[in-house]
This record gives sequence, structure tokens and C-alpha cells, in this order.
Amino acid sequence: MAKSTPWKGNWIWGGSEQSPRNEWRWFRSSFVCPRDLEISAKAVLWITADSRYELYVNGTRVGRGPVRYYSTDIFYDGHEIGYLLRRGEVNTIAVQAMHFGVSNFAYLRGRGGLLAQLDAISGDQEITLAKTGADWKTFVHAGQDPAISRMSCQTAFAERIDGRQLAEDWTSTDYSDADWQQATVIGPVGMEPWVRLHPRDIPYLTEEPVLPTRVISLNRVVPYRLTAFIDAYHLMKTPGEENANQIRFCGAFATVLRLREEAEVKVVLHVGGLGIVRLGERLYTEEQLEGEPPLAHIRAQLPAGDHLLLYTVYGPEHGHSNRVGVDADQEIEWISPLEAEVGYGEPMSPFVRIGPSFTYTCIDYVDQYELFSSWETEKIRFADRISSLSSIDDLRESGYPLESVPHGLANGEDSFMPQFAKRESEAYSVPANLQRIAVASTDPGVVPLFDDGDTEFMLDFGKEWSGFLEFELEAEAGVTVDWYGIEYRKDTYVQHTFGLDNTLRYVTREGIQRYASPVRRGLRYLIVTVRGANKPVLVRDVRLVQSNYPAPEIGVFQCSDDRLGRVWDLSKHTTKLCMEDTFVDCPAYEQTFWVGDSRNEALVNYYTFGGTDIVERCLRLVPGSEFQTPLYGDQVPSAWTSVIPNWTFFWIVACREYAEHTGNRSFAAEMLPPILSTLRQYLTLLNSDDLLDMKGWNLLDWAPIDQPDDGIVTHQNVMLKKALEEAVAIAEFAGTPERGKECAEFAVRMKSAINRHLWSDERKAYLDCIHPGGRRSSVFSMQTQVMALLADVAEGERYATLNAYLTATPEGFVPIGSPFMSFFYYETLMKNGNVQWMLDDIRDNYGFMLDNDATTCWEMYGHTTMNRANENDLTRSHCHAWSAAPGYFLGAYVLGVRPAAPGWAKVVIEPSNGDLRWAKGTVPLPLSGCIDVAWEAEKGEISSLVVTAPEHTELDIRVPAACTVNIRRVKQLPESG
Repeated sequence: MAKSTPWKGNWIWGGSEQSPRNEWRWFRSSFVCPRDLEISAKAVLWITADSRYELYVNGTRVGRGPVRYYSTDIFYDGHEIGYLLRRGEVNTIAVQAMHFGVSNFAYLRGRGGLLAQLDAISGDQEITLAKTGADWKTFVHAGQDPAISRMSCQTAFAERIDGRQLAEDWTSTDYSDADWQQATVIGPVGMEPWVRLHPRDIPYLTEEPVLPTRVISLNRVVPYRLTAFIDAYHLMKTPGEENANQIRFCGAFATVLRLREEAEVKVVLHVGGLGIVRLGERLYTEEQLEGEPPLAHIRAQLPAGDHLLLYTVYGPEHGHSNRVGVDADQEIEWISPLEAEVGYGEPMSPFVRIGPSFTYTCIDYVDQYELFSSWETEKIRFADRISSLSSIDDLRESGYPLESVPHGLANGEDSFMPQFAKRESEAYSVPANLQRIAVASTDPGVVPLFDDGDTEFMLDFGKEWSGFLEFELEAEAGVTVDWYGIEYRKDTYVQHTFGLDNTLRYVTREGIQRYASPVRRGLRYLIVTVRGANKPVLVRDVRLVQSNYPAPEIGVFQCSDDRLGRVWDLSKHTTKLCMEDTFVDCPAYEQTFWVGDSRNEALVNYYTFGGTDIVERCLRLVPGSEFQTPLYGDQVPSAWTSVIPNWTFFWIVACREYAEHTGNRSFAAEMLPPILSTLRQYLTLLNSDDLLDMKGWNLLDWAPIDQPDDGIVTHQNVMLKKALEEAVAIAEFAGTPERGKECAEFAVRMKSAINRHLWSDERKAYLDCIHPGGRRSSVFSMQTQVMALLADVAEGERYATLNAYLTATPEGFVPIGSPFMSFFYYETLMKNGNVQWMLDDIRDNYGFMLDNDATTCWEMYGHTTMNRANENDLTRSHCHAWSAAPGYFLGAYVLGVRPAAPGWAKVVIEPSNGDLRWAKGTVPLPLSGCIDVAWEAEKGEISSLVVTAPEHTELDIRVPAACTVNIRRVKQLPESG
């Protein structure tokens, strides 16, 4: 909904900082609604905020937003709230605005700001009832602790809430905001950084409460005595938070451990880029640490007194926090080595920072090999100097910058490390009164207490979900309740979300209390730990409010093999969870719109949900990254300037597929200029042999293929050739074929060059790459052969040879090893009608997921990539939409429903049965309606087919001559405005 009336409100904020770190701020305004305002009047509250908002009217939560945006082009929402207005009475608008203050993979740092305006239209009368200005009141959310760790480098912050500081009724009209500050007007609409405002371009996301199904474990636990996080990225980076680029540096952190008695001390370090560690008099190299990262640890018997704990850290670092845990069999505390120098200003942590002595920001497409070499040299020099520092005095005299770390960037209010840094964990059976948490009952669940430990229990939500945690408790004041979401467990094994602080720490006030988190989380299991309680805590409600793009679940697939049907369900549910305000790679770890992933996600979505505006929104966002790189970003809108060339090429493919899927020729015409613009940039990187020869993140797949960051990568060259041809098709579809002439010419030249320079007559295959200097790769992979087939590079005998490899991988070739790569593999199989091989591959690879209790598709297969040191460590992300290929291929090729004309005006029905006896299902159409197909097979052939389709959809049915065909037609309603 676009705003048709002028903006009258101004941007407002509060406090003295333009862009405070992790600040949640409340805003309120009250007004009298005219008594004569008609009940039927349309009242729209227009709103946006940097970074996110939650909106309430008269105590009722109306919505949240905005959708992700570039700072210069922010989106606004329009909420119809007429039904909430009280005519002739005081009404209150309340907003919780959450400003990140740091850039991430879905947000580029701007400044704190809120803009809102309530317009009412009654008949011909139009009035503004409220607008943001100096009359609004504001207050920093007193119960939210900003001094908490990042959830991950891709997202914002974890959450710590003190219920004792919450005013539950702050959104109501009756609440008194007399002691709040006046909001500060920071500028009019059009001010920087929000130069342009755009109406929200997709519907509001769903909010569907999901309850846990059971309590599956109960444990008495004792955490380490000391745990803390350290934001090394912020502390070692220069300049500030305007970007989220990776950094490499040479630095160290230190603290002093104070013992009153001799004790055995154990230190766990969950640190990326860890170097040497000093504990007291002893120096440990990385090889001398016990255990494997991310749980490397050291232990030592230490006498009473003060002991230096120091570790070096180098990166590469993207924004994950370091974590340190210390345990001892006697009382222990940590103090700052600069304790005497800490003044009365900003509160300080017990840690000091040493350095950095060297730091630089890595941008993938820039030549930084000289910097990298300097960093490697400095690492050695820095380690040599730091290794000699064994005391506090040595630290002071080291000559390196030495500063206390502020409490906001390092402290013990960390609820993540205590989840795995445990001194004791003892299992108990789950009592019936605790199991009540998973039952919709008026009787609360009762959390038992232990005299000598905390109480930990685990909730199972039945399958993976993505949304917002809500709970209601009854407790005494001051009890700490930690909530921690995970995706996978097996028996007593818990796969911790290393790289993702998926926690919420809540400190209770006295009595019954409810809290609804505004932070999105993905999880299946929820580990709840109650700490410091003197009497049982009563849990009255726990739920996850599932939130995703509101696509109706139109798509259906069933067949005679229930295993395949279950795999299709996995694919559908995975795609649903990865459809937010854009497609995202996963609902837990990153929640990032990865451009290349979304091409495959879009195709699965077409067959499971039929959503189109989310696809168009994603495609239109990509060229907005041009201010960072003319090659376009691989994840957008993001503050990490990163390029994966194939992701840009997949985006071009997706633009053509979307334009033809919807029949939208104007979209093709609008997207053609940015497509041609970036392709021209890539063409400047061709060498004299007409091959793409570039430095960059030359990625296709997580597999041991030869895809160096510099050189001529074969799969990248064939995809550029294909992208050029896709641009030609888009130009033709847009009605301007002459604009694709240059691309057509280069595509022909590149095809010839690829076949001339990248084919091996000896191995009868395309080599993976040519390294700088001309060294030809000795690696041959199925990934490269698949992409060559997909891009129609191979012809004649070469085509036949490669096609045979699809079902008989040559010895020594790197095999297909990931669900993402399988998508392209299945595409090549289907070009030749090899449905049986695809079905068997799905049964094998995805069946392994089913056998391991999967409810969504994994990022990797597991049986091909598992950590051999831990057979339970099957994949990182257990919900990854780039892996949902069966959701597309089973509908498109087993049901056999595929478009044969733009906008699906004509549809091919060409079912493939393989070894299946029957299949049936539904495929959504892009504009309205759907196609239902049901077929049966006898003696290996389709014997009967029933098709239900809209009356104006032309059908091209391709079945054996003996097949009985029954076509049913349904009428279509006229399109509404």
C-alpha cells in the first residue's frame, strides 16, 4: 500500500547518540479521536524505523517491520487501525524501535530514527490524527541490556531482559509517561540517510503460534564458575560499524585470574583465529590445546594468587564473539590487569585488549595479496613478542596499545557459553507436572529445583520453526531463565549452534509475567535453564510465533513411495521457513538473502507456494548493491561487500525465469539495464583468450573442487556464457532484441574459448581451472561437468561423454556432494529424461536425512560430509532452502507439470513414473488457480491420467498412446483490481 497523502511527520529519536549500539527505545503519543469519525473511515498508520519497530495502538500490537532495505531507500508500512480507534476518547500510539548500531548481512548502519503518521479518510474528508514530532515522548527500554553479544556476524544481537525493569502496560492509554523525555526531531522526510521512502513491496508476514509437543529431558547442571563474551571484531576493527567486511588483525586479550587457594583451573576458549595461550607461567601453542575447536581448552594446577590469562587472536573475523570460560575446584574470580587504572566513567570488563598491531579489511574482489602477506609476517612477529609476556608488568611494558575493554563489549552476562561450558550435568526423568508445559492446559508446568545446581529441561516443537519466542512464567524476583534454541539432538548429544548465539536471558520479577521477544529465531528444540530459584518456577505458556511470507500452501505431492512424499514435505517446509521478507538461506544461523541460493529457492516456491512478489522483491534488490561493487553483491542488502560471480549469474537466470513464469514483459525491460551493466563489467575481466580470469570468491559448491580465488575457473566461465545467453533471452522477451546483440556475440566467443582451452583430451572432461601463471588443474569434478552440460557448452561426442558421466562418475572425479549442487545435477538429468536416477538419488541422499529425524532439508548431506571425529555432527544448518530441490523436481517432472508459454498460458503435462505406481498433486499457477494431476502406471508406463485445469489454460499432454486421459476444466473468476 503506497502513501497517497504528503508526509507531515518528521523523523525523531532520543538521547545523545546518532547510532547507539543495540538500543531499544520506546515512543508514545496520545491524541483524541474525533467523535464524529465514521466507523467505516479508513485510518492508516504509516510507519518505518531504523532499524526495526514494533507498533502498538491502545495496547494492541499491530505489526512489526520494516522489511530489509538499503539505508538510502527505506521501506515504510501502512497499517489499517480504524478498528482499534476509540471515537471521542484518548488514543495512544506506542512504538518499540530497535536500533542495531552495527552493520550486518541484512542491514547497513544508518542512524536511529522513527517516522510515523496516522491519516484518516472519512468520505471526502482527510485528516491527520497523529504524526511524529517534538510532542512525542521517548524512553530507553530500561529492561533491555544493550551490553550483550552479537547473535552472529550475519544478524544483530542476542537478548537479555530484566523483567524487574519492564513496564508491561507502557503501550496502554492509561500508562503515565510524565517522566519520559521529549523526542528530538532530527529532520524531515527526505533527510539522509533515508533519502527515498518506498511503500512495502510484499504482504505482512504471518504470525502463527506453535506450541511444544513434549519435554524430552531434564538435567541438573552446574556451569563453569566464570564465562564471558568479547566482541573482538569491534575492538580490533578500524574504522567503525559502517561495514560488515571481514577483517584480519594481530591482537590479544588478557585478564587476571585470582585464586585464594591452590586449585586446578580449566579454561575453555571458543575463539576464531586462536593463536597462543598463556595461563600463569605456562605458554600453550595451538597444538598443545586439549580438545578440538570450538571447544579447545587448557588446564593447570595453580597456586593461590594472581595469574595472567592471555591469548592471541588473528581472525579472519566477521563479527562472531570470542568466548572464554574458566572453571576451578576452588573459588576463582577474574580482574582487569589495569584494575587500578579503571576510573569512574564507563564501566569496564575484567579484560584488556593488546593491540591490534596490524589490521586490515578484506574485500573479496580487491587485490589484497600484499596485505595478506604482511599480515602473515606480523602474526609471527606478534606471537614472538607476546609469548614472552608472563606478567602484568610485562604487559605494561610491551609497547603495544593496552586498553581496558568496556563492559558493553565484554562481560559475564553471556547465556550462550554456559550452555556447553558445564562442570556437571546429571540426567533425571521428566515428571508429569513438568510435562504439562507441552499441553494446552490451565495447569502450569512446574520446574523442579536442585539444591546443588541449576535446572535444565528441553522442549521439542516437533519440527523446525522460525519466528518469535513468547512465554508466561510465575516466579519470585531475580530468577535467571536462559532460553536457547537448537536445531538437532540425538539421544544425549546436543549440536550446539557454534557461530550463533541463539539465546535469550530473562531475569524474573515477582509474580506472573509474560514476555514476547521481538528477535527472530530458528529452532526445533528449546533448552530452558532456571538459575538461582529458591522456589519452583511455574511455566504457564511457551510458544514460538511462526512468521514467514504469507504464501498459501497450494502445492501438493504424493506418490506410491511414501519416502519420496516425505522428502517433498521436507522441501516444502524448509522453503516456507526460508521465506521471510526475502528468501533467506536458513532461519537460524544467518537469515541472509544469498542471491545465488534464491534462484533455486524461487523455483521450489513456484511449485509449493506459488509466491511471486517475494521473488520480484528479491530480484529487484540485487542491483542496489552497485554502490558497493559493479559486479553486484552475493548477499543483499548487506554491509559485507562480497562477490561470488556465479551468484550474480544465477540472479540473471532467475530474472529470465521470473519474467517468463509471470509473463511480465515490463519487468524484463526494467531489469535489462542493470543486467547489461554488470555483464559489461564482467566482460572487462576477460583475458586475451576470451576467458574470465579474475580474483574473487570463485565459489560454486562446498566440495574439494579446484576453485581458487584467482585464475580461470571453468564452472564460472560456463556460467558467464549462460548468463550472456539469458540476457539475450530477456532482451527478446522485453521486445528489444537488438540490446542483446553484444551479449550474443560474447557468448559465442566464450563457448569457443572454453572448448579450446579448458577441455582435456586425456581425461575426456573439462578441467576445474587454470591457475595464475598457466598451471592447468589436475582436479576434475562432476560439478564442472554438470555446469558445462547445463550451460550447453559441450556438443557432439563431448556432450555424449559427459552425459554418460551423470550415472557413472569416472574414477578420481570429485562427486556431487551437496544438496545445492544436486539441484543443477537434477537439471542435467532431467534434460535427458533420466527420472529414475534422480528418484534413486533423492531416496539415498534425502532419505538419510529422514532416517536422522529431519523435518527440514539440511545444508549438507551428512553421510558425505559428517565430522569423522563426531558421527552425530552431520551438517551445520539443519534447515537450508538451497537444499530443497525435490520440492521443484517432483512436481515439474514426476507430476510432469511445466510451463510452455509465458505466464503459463500453455502448460505441458508430461509425467514421468520411473518405478512409481502412482502420483498425484497440485501445482500453483502464477496469477491464479492451479493444476491438479493424478496418474497411475501399469507395466512401467503411465496408464491413466486425470488433469484438472483452468478453462483458458492451454494443455499440451504428453503420455503413451494407450494412456486413458481425463481432462476436467474449471471456470476462472474475472481478475479483481
